[in-house]
Amino acid sequence: MTIAQPTDVKKTAPNNEWWRGGVVYQIYPRSFQDSNGDGIGDLKGITERLGYVANLGVDAIWLSPFFKSPMKDFGYDVSDYCDVDPMFGSMADFKELLQRAHELGLKVMIDQVLSHSAAEHPWFVESRSSRDNAKSDWYVWADAKDDGNPPNNWLSIFGGSAWQWDTRRKQYYLHNFLTSQPDLNFHCPAVQEALLGTVKFWLDLGVDGYRLDTANFYVHDAQLRNNPPRGEPTGEDPAVSSVNPYAWQWHKHDKSQPENLVFLKKLRDLLNQYPNTTMVGEIGDDDGLARLAEYTSGGDKLHMAYCFDLLGNPHDAPYLHGVLSRFAEVVGDGWPCWALSNHDVPRLATRWGGGKPNQALLRLAAALQMSLRGSPSLYQGDELGLPEVDISFEDLQDPYGKEMWPEFKGRDGCRTPMPWRSEQVQAGFSSAATTWLPVAKTHLPLAVDAQQADAASLLKYYTQLLMWRRAVPELVKGSMHLLPKDSQILAFVREHMGVKVLCVFNFSAKDATFNVPETFGSVIELLGSGISGGTLQDKCVQLSPWGGMFASVE
Repeated sequence: MTIAQPTDVKKTAPNNEWWRGGVVYQIYPRSFQDSNGDGIGDLKGITERLGYVANLGVDAIWLSPFFKSPMKDFGYDVSDYCDVDPMFGSMADFKELLQRAHELGLKVMIDQVLSHSAAEHPWFVESRSSRDNAKSDWYVWADAKDDGNPPNNWLSIFGGSAWQWDTRRKQYYLHNFLTSQPDLNFHCPAVQEALLGTVKFWLDLGVDGYRLDTANFYVHDAQLRNNPPRGEPTGEDPAVSSVNPYAWQWHKHDKSQPENLVFLKKLRDLLNQYPNTTMVGEIGDDDGLARLAEYTSGGDKLHMAYCFDLLGNPHDAPYLHGVLSRFAEVVGDGWPCWALSNHDVPRLATRWGGGKPNQALLRLAAALQMSLRGSPSLYQGDELGLPEVDISFEDLQDPYGKEMWPEFKGRDGCRTPMPWRSEQVQAGFSSAATTWLPVAKTHLPLAVDAQQADAASLLKYYTQLLMWRRAVPELVKGSMHLLPKDSQILAFVREHMGVKVLCVFNFSAKDATFNVPETFGSVIELLGSGISGGTLQDKCVQLSPWGGMFASVE
């Protein structure tokens, strides 16, 4: 398809900032709903299920990549930025999805993978053909050292060197992920213009925004300087597997370069020409919160961003207090998107709840996520409390897992098909005898139909919580003041237009007592959120294990 070129005429369209506090629901297309019986989810399937998503009470959907791709990294290796892969349907199917979503009041955000392309992309095919073709500098090429080794010590997230030898050019090319995902060269102005054209293409079709994959990876150090050593990490890094040597470096030169901000400003200028649009960037950095603050500050770069501080295993009150305290120190006027799960990390229920997750803990996690200053992002199945699936090596699809097996099994365990019906073939996801990843038997009792029939289910709780939150502007728009650190309790105050809401959470398996500070006047419990496990007497809150409370304070 012909890529639209960005216009030089800058106009500022109105923006109602629906995204500021809006709830985003991530859909992984391969695993949401299969409409044609091939065992793989598709765009028509998503359209069929949009009523469910709208009834949940979210504001927008984020679609993981559905562009043309050789699927070596399941769509995060794009071979055509402006067309739909036949696996997922057609451009007509996407337009139908977009129309239906808008009819239901849902915004549509799509996943843009701008830092790298597939090796099959025509741009890379031309670039690797010689050292003097028109696109010879569209990717990151470098000569070998005198001994034949790569130009520096940069590592791939998926294991090994970030450099791959190409026999035709007799040079190395950079790949931060798979060798089949060469990195685009953002130091080349033509690359930036071409990518902006692909962004404009979908904006012209009517999408409401973007989730930007690896948003701090776009620009590399032009001098190709070595990253400094970090040594083997002593703690668990939530962003990468502890068995991955990628975490043994400080990533000073291979990402998060100052020039990255210049490109983000160009992106923002483009989106500002379209009404009510937004961007959320994925930040993978040694100091994710600081980078989040930098990339969302000033109103001229990303609208919002998320990092990995809440996507790991730690979740006790002191850890959460530390994350939020650090966030308060650095955020300024920036805006976070808080995700507790996505397609890259083990499912929340297992990460935080273990083998048999406590339902009270899952409710508490939801209540916390919906009360933080920022925009919550749910991953499909969070609202069902789906646990991580243990995928056998024979069924494994993820190249990351295959590379790091057996200590790290990759990301397939959180990507299995969505269970819609507890007693139907393939849980109502597909009519196929075999699906791209197996439908988990452990998910059947948690299927949508079973939880919709149970007034006490987690799904019913999420729906109640989301609907209630919409009527509490303090939680959607308010400022946030963190109360002192405690070994069991996380507490903070959200305030909007002089109205204050106290949020108290017992992140422990023991009873806890929270004494409301004397500086507060009256305390009145807010009903309607569905959160349980707390009782209020005078200014003393008694919390059962994994219990919480929202209260109005003066």
